[in-house]
Amino acid sequence: MKLENIELRNNFFMSAVKTGYGDADGNISERHFAFWDKRSKHVAAVIFEPFFIDKKVRELPTQIGIDSDDKITGHKKLVEAVHRNGAKAVAHINHPGRMANPKLPNNIYLSASEIECPNGGPKPKALSIEEIKIVQQQYVDAAIRAEKAGYDLIELQFGLGYLIAQFISPNSNKRNDEYGGSFENRLRFGLEILRGIKSTVKLPLIVRLSGDEKYEGGLTINESIKIAKVLEQEEIAALHITSGDACMSPPWYYQHHFIPKGKTWELAKKIKENVSLPIITVGQINEPEDIEEILSHNAADFIAIGRALIADPDFVGKYLKQVEGRIRPCSSCLTGCLGRIKIGKGLQCEINPLVGRELEEITPATEKKNYAVVGGGLAGMQSALALKQRGHQVTLFEKEKLGGQFNFAPLPSQKQSLQKQIDYFVDEIKDAQIEVINKEATAEDLIGKYDGVIIASGSKPFIPPIDGLKEYHWAEILYEFNLPKNKHVLIIGGGLIGVEIANTLVDHGNKVVIIEMLEDIARDMEMVTRKLNLMKLKKASVQIFTNSKVTRIDANKIYFIQTNGTDKEQKIDGVDVFVVATGMKPNKDLIDKLEGKIPYYVIGDADKIGDAVSAIQSGYFIAKEL
Repeated sequence: MKLENIELRNNFFMSAVKTGYGDADGNISERHFAFWDKRSKHVAAVIFEPFFIDKKVRELPTQIGIDSDDKITGHKKLVEAVHRNGAKAVAHINHPGRMANPKLPNNIYLSASEIECPNGGPKPKALSIEEIKIVQQQYVDAAIRAEKAGYDLIELQFGLGYLIAQFISPNSNKRNDEYGGSFENRLRFGLEILRGIKSTVKLPLIVRLSGDEKYEGGLTINESIKIAKVLEQEEIAALHITSGDACMSPPWYYQHHFIPKGKTWELAKKIKENVSLPIITVGQINEPEDIEEILSHNAADFIAIGRALIADPDFVGKYLKQVEGRIRPCSSCLTGCLGRIKIGKGLQCEINPLVGRELEEITPATEKKNYAVVGGGLAGMQSALALKQRGHQVTLFEKEKLGGQFNFAPLPSQKQSLQKQIDYFVDEIKDAQIEVINKEATAEDLIGKYDGVIIASGSKPFIPPIDGLKEYHWAEILYEFNLPKNKHVLIIGGGLIGVEIANTLVDHGNKVVIIEMLEDIARDMEMVTRKLNLMKLKKASVQIFTNSKVTRIDANKIYFIQTNGTDKEQKIDGVDVFVVATGMKPNKDLIDKLEGKIPYYVIGDADKIGDAVSAIQSGYFIAKEL
């Protein structure tokens, strides 16, 4: 495979993914080296995370910069790290424009026009002609530094709602000068940057473009084909087709699992049919079958993979039969990758505990012991696998079905992809020949028979003491045999579980009401997932009472007060089904019986209520030390 004069060992790229592993100055860290070292062993090239070209327009406070010459040395080391693995290095250069992070105090917000993002953020300043030339030179200067650092190619961002796209889209560009109005004028800003780079450096240029911005008034596939034809005349090396807009259509931008898989590949195919440029496609490519579908339909020449390589650094190696083993699956959930970055912890992964901690791999234990793991949820299974990997003997106790309470996770509408995580761990347990005992472990089963116990007993629902609450459901209502249809359902609790139950129930014709004590619902959901769920609740006319406390239940009537108003009791009548989703509490039933009698270690929700990311990490890192 070739892009211009660059030879590639196959047709796989690692797509740009933000890591959040840098420092406040934008320097490259050891975490970066370790992360991309693992993921550059089998791909043809790594497209690194977006490099900022001006410290005042960062997307993350810990984003990598290429804004000054003093950073060239760090970039050289990064390039050398992937070159040692046989991969090429691609510098992804970008300016977010109005999408600069509003939480960074020194950030500035620039765009084609003074139109703020409807989803939030400050109103940007419309760039003057003089300021346009300054920003364009920042792009060129960044490209010069990339060439000095030894990068093999440059990727220039024309899509996803960033600055160049803000000039291209008539929705965000209302200028009446030579950079606004007509198609040619709106494209001028980006083309001048592209030409400035091509005339200054010798590196081949990839352009990333949204095939469709996926919102009303945004660029459509027909307009993107027109842009592609112009870029073809500019003799770029390749066109990287994505979809969405960071501001206007975040689910498409993030390729959330609510988005139909394959739609972005179809956009790439349509563009490929209209130009002779090499085409790269991207978006939820996380199973070998996805690759086969893209190639068999001639949708693209190259395949860019992001989150699947986060979940499993050897994803491409396993597809190419160069690495043995089962692929650790990505379910496009965004919980660890986007969710952890948003709270300042850097890139992590729901199913891979080593993301961002690649230097902390398991080592053989100096003394082999016999351990019991109580609880076969995600934390327990990961702990058992890690103990076995270290050389210990392991017995896993699970009273019901492996997967624990995470077995409920794939049941809500549009979350079926999470089943892959359960299946992965169950299959790994079988392959590792770990003994599974299907019973509730007692102290007598453990004391004197094992050297230590991992308690991964998870959590159990917290049921508030509500007068008259007798018959109710929890998440088990989502099983097909329990799902009510065309009923009046009242959900007490509007956290993640309550909202996901509500969204599934409305698909079956149920009239749903949510009562939540706090001032907002779904506060514990990942950002994009929360927005999609709330939109669906609104569309289904789900009635929501926040700042409200249930006082009593009488047959099919429920009484409550709104705590931020008068204490006057209100009533909802005619309820057919009650659901209680008021939170979880750690299941510590076994701990007191083991205290002082056998060493034990508490992980996952049994220790502290959290999400799957925390549970799997706790299981891995406890086992790593035993």
